[in-house]
Amino acid sequence: MTEPELYEPGPANLARVLKEDGDKWTLILVRELRHSPEKVWQALIDPAQLREWAPFVTDGSLGAVGTVKLTWVGNPTPIETKVTRVEALRALEYGDTRWELEASGTGTRLTLWAKIDRRFISMGAAGWHISFDVLDHLLSGTPIGRIAGGDATKFPGWQRLNAEYAQQFGVKAPNWPPQAPQKP
Repeated sequence: MTEPELYEPGPANLARVLKEDGDKWTLILVRELRHSPEKVWQALIDPAQLREWAPFVTDGSLGAVGTVKLTWVGNPTPIETKVTRVEALRALEYGDTRWELEASGTGTRLTLWAKIDRRFISMGAAGWHISFDVLDHLLSGTPIGRIAGGDATKFPGWQRLNAEYAQQFGVKAPNWPPQAPQKP
């Protein structure tokens, strides 16, 4: 396993938002992965692989329409979630989350749409950005371990990404964790 301390996320250039009326905006992240759609698909639906990179665990496969329980890192209460769309190697939808996979050269273009409370949209972008990096390392055979929830917010790269995405989205970066230094 590669040490997470040696990992440094790249610039905040993976995400954009759809600013919608109401409390939730749609976060859209796109990542080019060097891995086949088959390999990426398995990482999206397999509970054992999700446990290695995603900010949640699930009590069953996400690869079939039906109900599963998602437990987000930092929140011990499972949330009953409906998997509403499964098109193997192409699309997956559950709850407020949609994934699309597209073969791209020798790899996969992975796109995530996630509805997030607009007050925390930069935090969500920073967290998912890091999760995508962790996924890429996992699929490359150089896992760095999951960096999610409260652990992610303590990570210096997360603090930088949160500020960069807030600036891109035109929002004020939440001061999180509360003891973190304020950004000008």
